[in-house]
Amino acid sequence: MAEIVQQRIEERIPELEQLERVGLFTKKEVKSIIKRATALEYKLHRLIINKEDFIAYIQYEINILELIKKRRAHIHYQFKREEIEYPIIHRINSVFSRATKKWKDDVQLWLSHVAFCKKWATKAQISKVFSSMLAIHPDKPVMWIMAAKSELEDRNSSESARHLFLRALRFHPNNKKVYQEYFRMELLHCEKLRKQKEELELAQMDLGEYEFSPEILSAKLAEVVYRESTGKIKEAEFVISLLGIAAIFKFTKELQDFILQDLQANYTEDSLTWDFMAKRELEAPGAGEELQTAKGRASDINRREERCCQVYEEGVKSLNTEPMWTCYAAFCLERLKRKTNVQELKEKRQERLLGVLQRAHNSSLLKEEYYKNWLQVLLSSEDAEGAASVAMAATQRYSQSVTVWSLSLQTLIHLESGAVGKLFQDALTHVNPKESLPLWQLQVQWSVANQSPEETEAVFKRGLLSAVAAVAMEMKESYLDWSFSTGGYKKARKTFTSLNENRPLSKAFFTKMIQIEKEQETPKMSCLRDYYERALQEFGTSDDDLWLKYIQEELGSLGQPENCGKIHWRAMKFLEGESVERFTSKYTLLQTGHL
Repeated sequence: MAEIVQQRIEERIPELEQLERVGLFTKKEVKSIIKRATALEYKLHRLIINKEDFIAYIQYEINILELIKKRRAHIHYQFKREEIEYPIIHRINSVFSRATKKWKDDVQLWLSHVAFCKKWATKAQISKVFSSMLAIHPDKPVMWIMAAKSELEDRNSSESARHLFLRALRFHPNNKKVYQEYFRMELLHCEKLRKQKEELELAQMDLGEYEFSPEILSAKLAEVVYRESTGKIKEAEFVISLLGIAAIFKFTKELQDFILQDLQANYTEDSLTWDFMAKRELEAPGAGEELQTAKGRASDINRREERCCQVYEEGVKSLNTEPMWTCYAAFCLERLKRKTNVQELKEKRQERLLGVLQRAHNSSLLKEEYYKNWLQVLLSSEDAEGAASVAMAATQRYSQSVTVWSLSLQTLIHLESGAVGKLFQDALTHVNPKESLPLWQLQVQWSVANQSPEETEAVFKRGLLSAVAAVAMEMKESYLDWSFSTGGYKKARKTFTSLNENRPLSKAFFTKMIQIEKEQETPKMSCLRDYYERALQEFGTSDDDLWLKYIQEELGSLGQPENCGKIHWRAMKFLEGESVERFTSKYTLLQTGHL
């Protein structure tokens, strides 16, 4: 191993001599490089090699390259690159190759090699790296796309890029992203040829020796890609994505018209087609004279939106489905959210949205989340009767949705409806008990604000009987808190005493009672001990913080410090697993005054 390392170091000597001779590095720095490089080389030639050693070696060499670059700029010396940088770059490529052969599955390592090749102008090496990478990772479409883009952008070879895309499609015949990028590549190639032709014509050069096929210049190759891809992927969303790519290029009007015709002819069963066609109406040119005033601009926008709605109307007649109504409602909502100073336009947009939401609801095709928007619009326009009606209708349409019930009940509470109490019972009957906690919390808030203490207590007691642990524990905590706020310490203690044996119990339930006790003018240590002991019965095996707080309480003005040793002994006996180590370290910090 020593002979190999020595050979590698000797191979560096010519470049290091040049670095010293031209004044980029000092003699001391060169010695330092040799020492560091020797240590790194030994790590690369051990019997058991680590990936981290290879990465450290590569990073060190790249750092040297960066330093050389900065010093060249500083002293304005740009010669002897073949004798200085090129051997270092070649060595880094060699180490990268060794690493990627050893750890073939590490994609990040391959990509790091590619990034290095791009940065340090070794473009010829990029193709070799991508070729090796694709031989091992042909199952990753992104790799194929990166390789093809590299051929097109870095090596200016559209033929190689096309060849790579065709190979990629053999492995991934139905991959949308590969087809989209292949389509884009053909349009970029076409754009490049058109620019070349224009430049030659401007220079008045003879085009005889150059071949510019009219078919290629008119994006026929991209059309072939489109036909092939849509033959395999029959989705409106995919067709629209290709149309969006074509729209980037100025020379693709014929291709765009062809795609549009195909979309309208073969994809009318997809709501995205109607959505796309409707939104295109917004881009239609308007009357120039009207656009001079705010009212004129608003009138023009309203006409465009009306045309959009006409397309949506055709869509819902042809395709009466939830996705179609969702697209229509989303469009109307988005237009309403746009700011305008013209009140007529705002009112028209609101009227349009409310009409669409009502019709979608009547067809039982309105999505759950749109009821919230519907209620917000009605409440903002102060239509209390309409909001109450929609709230009730929403709960009938989505009777098992906690979100809808919460939204509807909040609306009815805001409107001060008299039917809220009964609706809470209906809601808890219909929804899944495991998801009912938000409804219980909302009912408690409403009851505290609007009902008598006896009725509120009845709500708490019903919640305590819940079979769902999360609900029962939350109700205990809220009940204790409410008892203290309405009846003071005595009532809180009475509530605690009645509930502390009824499982499930939460730590917050005990800590709340401890906090209440400590807030009294003359807190009783005997009561605090009782609360801690009851809490530790439930959580003493895992909660190291609880034991620590108990000890801190005994160390306080009310406690008896001599009890701490006994509590510590019990804690070490009861705690399990990692909580023992945590407790020990925290207790040590407490003893030394650092906690």
